[in-house]
Amino acid sequence: MGAALALGERGRGLTAPNPCVGCVIVREGKVVGRGWTQPGGRPHAEAMAIAQAGPSAHGATAYVTLEPCAGPSARGPACADVLCEAGVGRVVIAIGDPFPAVNGRGLARLDDAGIALVTGPRAAEAERAMLGFLTRQRLGRPAVTLKLATSLDGCIALATGESRWITGAIARAHAHLERTRHEAILVGRGTLAADQPTLDVRLEGLTARSPRRLLLTRGTAPEGWEAVAAPGAIDQLTLVNDLLVEGGAQTAAAFLAADLVDRLLLYRAPILIGSGKASLGDIGLEALAEAQGRWRLHDTRMLGIDRLEVYERVRG
Repeated sequence: MGAALALGERGRGLTAPNPCVGCVIVREGKVVGRGWTQPGGRPHAEAMAIAQAGPSAHGATAYVTLEPCAGPSARGPACADVLCEAGVGRVVIAIGDPFPAVNGRGLARLDDAGIALVTGPRAAEAERAMLGFLTRQRLGRPAVTLKLATSLDGCIALATGESRWITGAIARAHAHLERTRHEAILVGRGTLAADQPTLDVRLEGLTARSPRRLLLTRGTAPEGWEAVAAPGAIDQLTLVNDLLVEGGAQTAAAFLAADLVDRLLLYRAPILIGSGKASLGDIGLEALAEAQGRWRLHDTRMLGIDRLEVYERVRG
């Protein structure tokens, strides 16, 4: 399942509106097929893996990060049918698919065919890997990651507005890698005016993975950008499972105040700025108790001299 999860990550940011699924076919202790959801959502991971395995899929075990689809589609066969027709003997599935056209139907189709089923291995990791798709199904909007790069005292720039660069090259490269994992990236008018950001991916071999550029504005967006009138309007975005919000302070605060941030990337540089520009504006808290229990630390690591902390929103 770990290998299937890693394969699924190859499609992250490319498969919307479909999830980024991974699949591994194993027979007699050997991997005979690998697959992951391809750009645009097709072929699906299972179809790719079964095609690679060929006759070796008969009697094999398929490890899939998401419940195989069961409904007919003009774009390709249902993955549950593909697995049945290949004659796999067992299917191990990390999590179920809440999409109404699937939601248990894939499991039922496999069970009716007499295929042994195991569900739940590494479910938490699969939930994180497909957070955007799952958030679409459950909340009707993309998953939102908020990225902040700050000094130790929580500033994103000097009082003059100078902000290049707070973090070092390794942390900035990691931030560019994160961009590849999102279909769209959003900033506010202030950031556009002050920094004229390109918001592209500047990593060798990944420059084609630059996300769509969104501007939070009630007006019009410049050429090459798309306007988003308010944080709550992200539910109208098409072909976006994962949205990255990069700033500035008022835009970040607006998404937090609307409780639309699902994941927080905090890059913290070992510097002190003092009376600089704060990383956040007012997020609408009226009592300190309201801030407690909202965020759970998922990961922390050093990126050169900078520290990355990844927090997840705790929701009921």
